[in-house]
Amino acid sequence: MDTRIDLRSDTVSKPSERMRNAMATAEVGDDWYGDDPTVNELQDRVADLTGKAAAIYLPTGTMCNQVAMHAFVRAGHFVICEATAHAGRTEVNSAAVLSGIAFRYVAAPSRGLLTAGQVAVALEPDHYDVSVVDLVTIENTHQVGGGSVLNVAGVRDIAAACAARNVPLYMDGARIFNACAVEGVPVSDYAGPVTALMFCLSKGLGAPIGSVLAGEVEFIREARRLKVLFGGAWRQAGIMAAAGLIALVDGPQRLHEDHANARALAAGVADLLPGSVDVNEVETNIVFADVSTTGHSAQEWASVLAAEGVLVTMVGGRIRMLTHVGIGAADIQVALAAWHRAAKVIG
Repeated sequence: MDTRIDLRSDTVSKPSERMRNAMATAEVGDDWYGDDPTVNELQDRVADLTGKAAAIYLPTGTMCNQVAMHAFVRAGHFVICEATAHAGRTEVNSAAVLSGIAFRYVAAPSRGLLTAGQVAVALEPDHYDVSVVDLVTIENTHQVGGGSVLNVAGVRDIAAACAARNVPLYMDGARIFNACAVEGVPVSDYAGPVTALMFCLSKGLGAPIGSVLAGEVEFIREARRLKVLFGGAWRQAGIMAAAGLIALVDGPQRLHEDHANARALAAGVADLLPGSVDVNEVETNIVFADVSTTGHSAQEWASVLAAEGVLVTMVGGRIRMLTHVGIGAADIQVALAAWHRAAKVIG
């Protein structure tokens, strides 16, 4: 049995017994033909939750983003996104290869959170009619921003700036339920102002696989066509969708635990390495630690922490740690003890 504390991502969690039982007994069909009843139930449930007309179940969040951008954006046109957004950075090659689109990057004033004013400026038309923007995308919560939350009012203001230029607004809501937990609002409040959105079932909600894309009927019809073209036409997907249905019920109500654990982790690292973490910026389940002042790189720290039984990742030269359903309060104390041992090893 692996006794390591795995903080690399909230994607490393294992399905619950309720999920495993649901998967074992799931009624299935062939999703390529659209007749898998459990997939259809999941899609209808997401449409109801978000208040959108329709939804489609896809293997990954990246595929959701790529399908959405391909549907909204013509080749050779631009997508506006925050300068460190996942869709515009980690997925930039995918967007280029699959859709021939480019990004116009806008650096947010703080923690990846774009403002409506910035979006309005970025949407000003090119007087030479060469640069055309077809889509604005926002990420909520913002991963590189440390799991930062854009509130509903902020989303509405950005949507108004987009509407003024007749440009759709798409939300990469991979961790939108974390934002909902912080703001105390239903996901429909976030979905309402945007043209379309996706969220992951396989992150904080704890399902083993899958993400869902939601929007208007014609958009989802095109998304289904693109799902097939992009290789996402899985067959008896109801086995996975069954876990997704459980995730939608069980996942949101326990996210506050992940957030509390992340704050405890942040506070402990901040005590050990003053200035490495701003605890006040830890809103959700993501903790970044800047270890540069120790004179040792993030890679060195990650290697020593792994030897001490804690797995982390590195993003932008910082240590990144995520809490999730597989991490409890006791695990946080074990992880912090490993940090202290690592500090002695590093010296």
